[in-house]
Amino acid sequence: MDDPARTGDPLTGAQGTLLPGVLVGHDTDSRRPTGVTVVLLPDGTTAGVDVRGAAPGTRETDLLDPVDTIDVAHAVVLAGGSAYGLATADGVMRWLEAQGRGVPVGPVRVPIVPAAVLFDLLVGDPTVRPDAPAGERACAAAVPIAQAGVGSVGAGAGATVGKLLGPDRAMRGGVGIASITASGFQMAAVVAVNAMGDVVDPADGTVLAGARTAPDRLELADTVGSMLGSAGAGVRPLLGSSTTIGVIVTDARLTKAQARRLAQVGHDGLARTIRPAHTTMDGDTLFAAGTGTAGDRGADMLLLSTMAAEVTARAVVAAVRGAQPGLQVGPFWLPAAAERAAAG
Repeated sequence: MDDPARTGDPLTGAQGTLLPGVLVGHDTDSRRPTGVTVVLLPDGTTAGVDVRGAAPGTRETDLLDPVDTIDVAHAVVLAGGSAYGLATADGVMRWLEAQGRGVPVGPVRVPIVPAAVLFDLLVGDPTVRPDAPAGERACAAAVPIAQAGVGSVGAGAGATVGKLLGPDRAMRGGVGIASITASGFQMAAVVAVNAMGDVVDPADGTVLAGARTAPDRLELADTVGSMLGSAGAGVRPLLGSSTTIGVIVTDARLTKAQARRLAQVGHDGLARTIRPAHTTMDGDTLFAAGTGTAGDRGADMLLLSTMAAEVTARAVVAAVRGAQPGLQVGPFWLPAAAERAAAG
């Protein structure tokens, strides 16, 4: 049966058989809801990126351009803490270096670690942010992707959705994981959902989590409807206060250009599940990577592109469905989708 926290296809086979060599680690801060999620990639993995949001916080994305020289990535970092959270990639680099991994440059090895961050500084004490040691801890805690936790962990610990009408009317986001196997190819997505918009189930359009009508109520306000009507007139969230970030990984062998293409179409999955997506307030960024462990057969880009959009959409849904209920941060009550479901 499917894992209800992830949705879609079950994470394939016995634990560890999904995407061999791909590990996911979370470090969740105990002082306030924030953290970092690291996706460790096997040697020889190629990667690409596509940034659609207008307020991104990223690192090493230029290096993933298909025209640039380096064609591998050793890990991808997703972190809370806004731009401060980019420091987590330093810790990941240190951890990889200690493992003897990286691009050989003379006598040293330089790990390639692209990263993206989301804004969660209003959820608790904003001086508490994930840092380099948090990145190292996430690496040390990494497990096969089939075993990785979802919901209010790592980069998704302080993630929220539905912020158009203010942070006091938002709901919890989180980290979601989903996987698909088709025609012998495996693919998974790890997505941290921290959107300005509402999250919907693409199967029937049901809003799962989003802006609420009042800080003490579970009824939803409909973000798009509010923006187009009078309820949202003059209301604007903080610039850059929202962002959905993620990694799509397949066992197909990809060129950097093909990896970028999968990152591009992965954003279709965001558009299917987040309303609205890719706004001027969001820094929506997706990475894609191909490990090549499926062998040397050519990548079926039509199939893989279809899988990328679908697995990303499923991961977004899994993120909000897996969020833990009952979060009270100062004056803010941030309910989870599970609380709305339980209330009927």
